[in-house]
Amino acid sequence: MTKQLLIYDRVVPISSDTHRDWSVKALSSYDFARHLNSVPLLAAEFLTAAQDYAIVFAGNDTATFPAVLLGFEDGKNLCVDEGGMWVGAYVPAFIRRYPFVFSMEGDEQNSNFTLCIDESYEGLNQEGRGERLFDADGNRTQYLTTMLSFVSQFQAQFNRTKLFCERLERLGLLENAQARFTTADGRNGTLGGFKTISRDRLKAIPEAELAAMFATDELELCYAHLHSLQNINRLGARLPTRAAGLAEPMEIANTESDAPNQTETSEAEATSEAEAL
Repeated sequence: MTKQLLIYDRVVPISSDTHRDWSVKALSSYDFARHLNSVPLLAAEFLTAAQDYAIVFAGNDTATFPAVLLGFEDGKNLCVDEGGMWVGAYVPAFIRRYPFVFSMEGDEQNSNFTLCIDESYEGLNQEGRGERLFDADGNRTQYLTTMLSFVSQFQAQFNRTKLFCERLERLGLLENAQARFTTADGRNGTLGGFKTISRDRLKAIPEAELAAMFATDELELCYAHLHSLQNINRLGARLPTRAAGLAEPMEIANTESDAPNQTETSEAEATSEAEAL
C-alpha cells in the first residue's frame, strides 16, 4: 500500500463513536521513519535543527518547502539505528506528531480541519494500554486535547513556513543543488532534487524586502539554513566507516540544471497533501 504523507498508512478522522474505547501507547521505536531520507521542516524549527542537520528546500517553482536531510539514498534514514532509536540530536515535529495529522476540507479561504489518526500505528489499542483518547462519557481526554493543540500549532507553523517559501520563490533566491557522497562499497553518488538559498542573490535583494524579512525573522531563517549546510559532513559521519573515512569532505554544491531526484518523495508534495488528505 502506498503511504500517505510519507509515513501514514491508514488515516481516519478521530471520533468518539469510533474511538471511544481506544488508547495510544507511545512507542520508543522510530521504525516507521526508517525509510525516509528527508522530512519536511517548519520555519520555527530552523534554529534548533540547524545545529545538527542540513536544511534544504524541496519541490518545484510552485510548491517548495524546507526539509532536513536524513540520508543520501532511497529508503535509508541514517538517523534511525538498528534498534529503531533516533540518533539525531533533534526529532523534527513532522515525526513527533505521528500518528496524528490534520485533514482539510475546502480551499484555503474556507477550510475545515479534522484531527485524524493512523489506525495502522502499532501503539493504537483497545486494551487500555497508554493514554485513552476519550473518557467513558465520550469527552476528549487531556491527552487528546494536548495532541490536538500540538497538531494545531503544527498547522499554523506550516502556513507561516509556506509564506516564507513563497517569498523566497518570488525573490528568486533559490537555486538547484546536490549533495555528493560515497557509499560503503566505494560508489560515488549524488543526492539531488532540492534547492538552497543563493548568498549572492540574498545580498542583492531590494532594501525594502530586506527590511521586511528582518522584521519577520525570515532573514535569520535564511542564514540558519546556509549555516546548516555544513552539517552534510555530520550526516556523512553516520555512513559505514569505509565511506565516512574519505579524505575529501562531503559537500552540497550548486548546479545549473536539475540533478536526478534520489529522495524518497517530494517533500513539497507531501506537505501539500497535508492540507488536502
